[in-house]
Amino acid sequence: MISRIDLRGSLPGDLRSVLPRAELDVEAALEKVRPICEDVRHRGDAAVREYTQAFDGVELERTRVPAAEIQRALADLDPAVRDALEEAIRRTRLVHHDQRRVDTTTKVVPGGTVTERWVPVGRVGLYVPGGKAVYPSSVVMNVVPAQEAGVGSLAVTSPAQKDFGGLPHPTILAACALLGVDEVYAAGGAQAVAMFAYGTEECPRADMVTGPGNIWVAAAKRLLKGVIGIDSEAGPTEIAILADGTADPVHVAADLISQAEHDTLAAAVLVTDSTELADAVETELAAQVARTKHTERITEALAGRQSGVVLVDGVEDGLKVVDAYAAEHLEIQTADAHAVAARVRNAGAIFIGAHAPVSLGDYLAGSNHVLPTGGCACHSSGLSVQSFLRGIHVVDYDEAALADATARVVALAEAEDLPAHGAALKARFKWEIPS
Repeated sequence: MISRIDLRGSLPGDLRSVLPRAELDVEAALEKVRPICEDVRHRGDAAVREYTQAFDGVELERTRVPAAEIQRALADLDPAVRDALEEAIRRTRLVHHDQRRVDTTTKVVPGGTVTERWVPVGRVGLYVPGGKAVYPSSVVMNVVPAQEAGVGSLAVTSPAQKDFGGLPHPTILAACALLGVDEVYAAGGAQAVAMFAYGTEECPRADMVTGPGNIWVAAAKRLLKGVIGIDSEAGPTEIAILADGTADPVHVAADLISQAEHDTLAAAVLVTDSTELADAVETELAAQVARTKHTERITEALAGRQSGVVLVDGVEDGLKVVDAYAAEHLEIQTADAHAVAARVRNAGAIFIGAHAPVSLGDYLAGSNHVLPTGGCACHSSGLSVQSFLRGIHVVDYDEAALADATARVVALAEAEDLPAHGAALKARFKWEIPS
């Protein structure tokens, strides 16, 4: 069901090249989404509606969801689901509220200061996937940090669903209502990203688009990131588990399955120095997958080239492997898991010990589940309040402080053969400006 990679003996110099990873050819998808985005740019809502009919099988009169439908979805929401969503919002808001940066002013010299001022993005489009599952949790993870950052205008889009009269899934609409978001669109794929990037008659242009999606969404983000700000090009979900002989194979198998459930391209990787654990996990995988709802999808994901069991000589080598892999989600199930987790350098989010499974982070930990994939955790972070803030430096020097700096500015400007830079300072003190 799941392959093995034996790295015992010695680790290769280029670890990333031998580790499991899904193939996601965003470049190939670019040329397919380019005409879609250009069409939306020129024809606006009419193009969005036509692509919605072509790809989702839904004919719409309007892309924007009526406010009454959003409130109706909330009224009809299962009370248990409403309670869970409200608690998820509360916990996520607690964590993200504490992320808000404060302005800082540095006195550089007497009479000269630089202030870093944090300003929220003006308008954001938030993408919530449809497809094989329903993701009201992604509404929470996108909206809460944007709200806590102080973004003034928020719009959510999610694919139109044929089963729900062309509206996004009602649980997604209900989550929007709980968060106070009343601007929601029934649009998915590349056309939704283009709608936010260029604006249409119904949907004003946004400054930024965030949220996970399929390869067409990722390709549209790459194509349009010069037009609109993006968070990341999210690929298929990943879980890596670093475990030793102290881990419970039942837990490890269940957690690998939980992420494989998302998609046939989802990655599930176990890194361990215990062949006994590896054997026990494989036995558990066979038993547990047979009992799950999405058996075929999970089986295909676990058997794919993106999943595997990686055998190493010890936890020390295991740390090198997981740092090279840079997983979206990384679980540490070892002896002294806190100390091991503290040494990890590359991961979207880290889950410590037997009682912090990735599923908790997906919904209710308070952390954000919009995280870097495909190894991008070695240079990128997950979605946070910072994603929606821009740092602006405010420079304030008085005359004396500028005078004190002038000679050095002139020296550097002339060294760079940019004499007009120095002349801009000289002019303020009536210095002679060379012709």
